[in-house]
Amino acid sequence: MNKGFPKDFLWGGATAANQCEGAYLSDGKGLSTADVMTVGVHGDPREITKSVVEGMYYPSHNAVNHYHRFKEDIALFAEMGFKCYRMSIAWSRIFPNGDEEIPNEKGLEHYDEVFDTCHQYGIEPVVTISHFETPLGLQKYGSWTNRSVVNFYVHYCQTLFNRYRGKVKYWLTFNEINVMSTKPWMAGGVDSNDEQTRMTAAYHQFLASAKVVQIAHEIDPDNLVGMMYNGHVAYPASCDPKDIQTTTDFMHQMLFYSDVQCRGYYPNYKLKEFERKGIVLPIQDGDLEELMKGKVDFLSFSYYATHVVGQKTNLKFDGLNGVKTGYKNPYLSASEWGWTIDPMGLRYLLNLLYDRYQIPLMIVENGLGAIDKVEEDGRVHDSYRIEYLRKHLKEMKKAIDIDGVPVMGYTMWGPIDIIAASTGEMKKRYGFIYVDVDDNGNGSFKRIKKDSFYWYKKVIETNGEHLE
Repeated sequence: MNKGFPKDFLWGGATAANQCEGAYLSDGKGLSTADVMTVGVHGDPREITKSVVEGMYYPSHNAVNHYHRFKEDIALFAEMGFKCYRMSIAWSRIFPNGDEEIPNEKGLEHYDEVFDTCHQYGIEPVVTISHFETPLGLQKYGSWTNRSVVNFYVHYCQTLFNRYRGKVKYWLTFNEINVMSTKPWMAGGVDSNDEQTRMTAAYHQFLASAKVVQIAHEIDPDNLVGMMYNGHVAYPASCDPKDIQTTTDFMHQMLFYSDVQCRGYYPNYKLKEFERKGIVLPIQDGDLEELMKGKVDFLSFSYYATHVVGQKTNLKFDGLNGVKTGYKNPYLSASEWGWTIDPMGLRYLLNLLYDRYQIPLMIVENGLGAIDKVEEDGRVHDSYRIEYLRKHLKEMKKAIDIDGVPVMGYTMWGPIDIIAASTGEMKKRYGFIYVDVDDNGNGSFKRIKKDSFYWYKKVIETNGEHLE
């Protein structure tokens, strides 16, 4: 029996266009929902201004200028030995307002160049079609609350599948789709605390994803389309049955998203909840068949932290990954931003998801946000990041070796420093590559290899055998 990581394991890193590209109006790009989110700090959230307000700082506008420096950045990824690069396409680069009939050729050409650069180094692109940036022009429809946006998204996807046929075969329809329950503006340009509104928007995204899975397979049978789950996972506060039940209820709030996309239908527990709350889904004839026919090929997910849940947990969500449950785990330490560090939780979640769906899994985000320091000799010694990643990769290896979970790949979040989605800060750094830019967008933008760069290179060279 084979041990260790599969020979074709996809090692790499992951970014999002709105967090790395910058060039927010270059070459015909339109505004997105990310372009009207100001910078925040831990404990003081980003503000959504709905338009660009003079005098306010919007981190996505320049980010780390990956748009103009992608060749340099991808060359650095290749130096580490990346087998894949998970990245996203900015929808408003292709359709500036989201609803045009004719795509923006300059935007399409840019991603042609990006994919060609990846293939030059033998790097397989893994493309997120919509990653926390919906065209701002779709606000006139009410964004994803309006069924017409399903058609705009389908047209966008058809454009991508036809244009990049043979260049991209791994696709993810929506980044962290369950963020519609925690941060709906990020998930789909929906700014509402109303659950009916959020569930309507989520329904339209499910329907759009299901249609797109089928189209992707028709255009190119080699296409593999996955969903992307924000890896919320919780432990009960105690063995009190009430704590166990509350934890089950908590997980249902998140897992119903992957249930719909992986199983092809809404689970009974969610339908019963809708009945109790008077929530009505805008189902039309043929929709339920579409959901069933458009099940995803694989499940990808992010993993940063675990939660503790019990009787005092309020099941109304608040925050992106910092969901407030009323409990802390006394057995775990936390990052500088308060996220618990739980390597064993990764193995637990891999088993939970595979047991539930029996389809291949891919970890497409995992990493440590920390404050890094450039030493006088120009080096960045991030031993804490190496330790974090080593422990998580060891647990992933156990899930493969001991539990038999089929894991397709691992893309560490963000292989190069990018702006943080949660706060918009630069000082919350994840990368193997340091970028000289601060929270206000000032700096030389010079790229510096951290110690973790060389460590990860060794990990990939040895296909995960070098984890010491």
